[in-house]
Amino acid sequence: MTAIEDLITRVAAKAKATSTALPPAATAEEVAEAEAALGFALPPLLARLYREVANGGYGPDYQLLPLIGEGRTVLSEYRSERSASAEEEIPYWPAGVLPILDWGCGMYAAVDCRGETAAVLLFEPNALTDDGAEAWFVDAGSLAEWLETWLAGTGWYREDADEHEDVAEPTPWETAAARIAE
Repeated sequence: MTAIEDLITRVAAKAKATSTALPPAATAEEVAEAEAALGFALPPLLARLYREVANGGYGPDYQLLPLIGEGRTVLSEYRSERSASAEEEIPYWPAGVLPILDWGCGMYAAVDCRGETAAVLLFEPNALTDDGAEAWFVDAGSLAEWLETWLAGTGWYREDADEHEDVAEPTPWETAAARIAE
């Protein structure tokens, strides 16, 4: 078993143990349709999570958004944020950065689908000032790392995180300005 297969197995086990009713997984065709609509491919690990675990409904706190379907989805949230960003005097949402989890209060966990490592980013709109890049932070260097943090229960978002010195805080995303300007 490869490290990624092991990770997917552990994520699926935790998803089943912590979610009351997981939605069915997305089909390969549905993932391909979503990628065509987005205009870019999902990182392989993210695509496998949607195809092999479930179409959202598990993960840290507020849980992964469904990729496709009715209501709020990864696809609809990406389109909405990109459209709203384009209408602003100061754009704030880069192309290829896919919101996968809504933390509430306008905050998102998002995957950089154009980056080599599929970093997980934190969008914090309350940090927006005169530069859209100021709202972006690196939560984890890769999607796999982000999932490992969730599995270990050591994320910044956990209720007692402020009581632990070893909890990594998100750091500014240094390439945000360049990516927003693309």
